Amino acid sequence: MNMSATVAADRSMGGANDRNQKLRTVVGSSLIGTTIEFFDFFIYGTAAALVFPKLFFPTLSPLVGILAAYATLAIPFLTRPLGAIVFGNYGDKLGRKKMLILSLMIMGLATFAIGLVPTYESIGVAAPILIIVLRLVQGFALGGEWGGATTMVVEYAPPARRGFFGSFVQLGNVLGLFIATLVFALLPKDTLLDGWWRLPFLASILMLGVGLVIRSKIEETPIFAQLKTSEVRRTPIVDVLRHHKKAVLLAMGMRTGEIVLGWLVIGFLLTYATKTVGFSSNDVLYAILGASGLGLFTFPLFGALSDRIGRRPVYLIGAVIAAVFAFPFFWLIDAKVPALFFFAIIFGYAIALGAMFSVQPAFFSEAFDTNVRYTGVSLGYQLANVIGGLTPMIATSLVAAAGGKSWPISTFLALASLITVGCVLLSRETSGSSLASRAGRASR
Repeated sequence: MNMSATVAADRSMGGANDRNQKLRTVVGSSLIGTTIEFFDFFIYGTAAALVFPKLFFPTLSPLVGILAAYATLAIPFLTRPLGAIVFGNYGDKLGRKKMLILSLMIMGLATFAIGLVPTYESIGVAAPILIIVLRLVQGFALGGEWGGATTMVVEYAPPARRGFFGSFVQLGNVLGLFIATLVFALLPKDTLLDGWWRLPFLASILMLGVGLVIRSKIEETPIFAQLKTSEVRRTPIVDVLRHHKKAVLLAMGMRTGEIVLGWLVIGFLLTYATKTVGFSSNDVLYAILGASGLGLFTFPLFGALSDRIGRRPVYLIGAVIAAVFAFPFFWLIDAKVPALFFFAIIFGYAIALGAMFSVQPAFFSEAFDTNVRYTGVSLGYQLANVIGGLTPMIATSLVAAAGGKSWPISTFLALASLITVGCVLLSRETSGSSLASRAGRASR
C-alpha cells in the first residue's frame, strides 16, 4: 500500500472510530438520562401505592385515599404534552442537547423537592398541594425528555441499526423501574411511614449530578447540524399539527395498549394484588424486579429484530399478545399462586409490552422530518400518556364497581390493545427510510 492510501485508510479508520465513540457517548447519555427520569417517576408511583394515602390523605377512606394518591400519579400526564410542545419546539429550533440538559435538571430538582415535602400531619392540606405542584413540574420535564433522547440516539445511529440503538432509550424505563423497585423492596416496610420513603427521592440528586456531567459531553447530531437556517421552522408545533396529524394520531393509538398494560403492571398491581388478591407487597415488588430484569435483555432483542424484519411485524406481535393475554393475565394473578403471578407479570412486561415499547424510538422517529422530529415524536408519545396516567384510577374504580372482580380490567386492556393492533395495521413500514425524507412515511 502506498503512503497516500495508508493515510486515507488511517483517516477512514479514525473517522469510523470517532463516529463510534460519539454514538456510544450519545447512547450512554440517553440511557442514563432516561433511567434517572423514569426512576424519579417510578419511585413516586411505588410510594403512591404503599404509603402516600396514609401520609398525605389520612382523612379519606382507604379506597378514596388510594384514588387520591393515584390522582397525583396521573396529574403529571396532563403537563407531559405541554412539555413535549415546549421542549420539542426549542429542540427543533436550537438543538437537542440544550433541551435534554434542561429537562433532566428540572426533573431531578422536582424529585428531590418531593422528598422534602412535610406530611399532612405537619402542614395540613398544603402537603398534597405541594405534591401536586411538584408532580406537574415532573410531568412537564419528562414530556421533553423522551423525545429528545429518542431523537438524539436515532439520528446518530447507523440506518440499519436504529431499532437496536433506539431500544436503549427504552432501557432507561427498564433500569429506572428496576432500581426504583429494588430500593423499595430492600427498605423495611415498617420504616416507610417513619420517613424512610424519602430516601430514594433525596438520593436522586446524586444521580442527577452524574447525568448532567455525562450529558454535557455530548455533541449535537450531525443531521440537525446540517440543517440550513431556512429549513428551521419558527413554530414546529404548527407544522406538525398542519402536516403530520395522522402520524401523531397513529403514534398515540399505537401506544394505547402498551401504556395501559405498562401502568397496570407498575402502577396498579401493588394495590390490587395486595388489597384484593392477598399477595404481600414484596411479592409484587419481586415480580416487577424479575420483569424489569428480563426486560434488560428482551428490549434490545426486539429492537434488533425490528432492524431485520421491520418495525410493524415486531410491534404487531406485541399488540396481539397483549390483546390475547388480557384475560389470562388476571386469571393467573387471581389464582393466588406465586409462580403463576410471577409468570403473568414477567411475561406481560418483558414480552408483550417489550415488543411494542422497544420499537417506538425508531418507528416514531422515522415518521417525521428532522426539522420537526423532536416535536412530532414527543407529541405523539406524550399525548398517549394521558391514558396511562389515568389507568390506575380507572382500574381501581372498575374493580370497586365489579365487587373485586377483575374482568372489567381485562376488558379495558383488551380493547386498548385492539386499538393498538388497528393503528399498527394502518401504519406503514419505516425501517431503512431516510431521516431527511418527507415526513409522514408511517402514516401514508
